[in-house]
Amino acid sequence: MIRPIVHNPQHLQTKAVPATRADAGVVTDLLDTLRAHQANCVGMAANMIGQNQRIIVVLMGVLPVAMINPQITQKRAPFQTQEGCLSLTGQRPTTRYKTITVDYLNAQFQPQHQEFSGFIAQIIQHEVDHCQGILI
Repeated sequence: MIRPIVHNPQHLQTKAVPATRADAGVVTDLLDTLRAHQANCVGMAANMIGQNQRIIVVLMGVLPVAMINPQITQKRAPFQTQEGCLSLTGQRPTTRYKTITVDYLNAQFQPQHQEFSGFIAQIIQHEVDHCQGILI
C-alpha cells in the first residue's frame, strides 16, 4: 500500500529499531511507496512512511531492492556532495563514500553481503542515515 511521506523532523530523527519477519508488510508498503514516487525519489527508509523499523529500499536501475537491517561495514574514498530528500525541502551538503560494503537481509530475510559503489552507494548511505535518525 502506498503510504504518505512523513515530513516531521522529530519523527525522522528517531533511531529505527531492528526489523523482524513480522515487519514484512512494511517492506511491501515501502516498495509500493517508492514505486509511486520514483519520478523524483531513488530510495526510502521506513521512517519516511511512519514506520520505525530498520528497513530501506533503493532503486537500482529500474529494480527497487529492499534491505532489512542494513549495516555498512566498510567505507572507502570519502567525497563531498549535495543531497536532497523527499521528506525535506532543498539540498544540503554531506560527506559520502564512493564504495561501501553492506550486510543486510533481503526481502526473504536471507543474509546478504555486498559491495556497492557510485550513486547506488550514495543512496544506501543516505537511507541508512535515516535509520540512524540522521538527517542531511
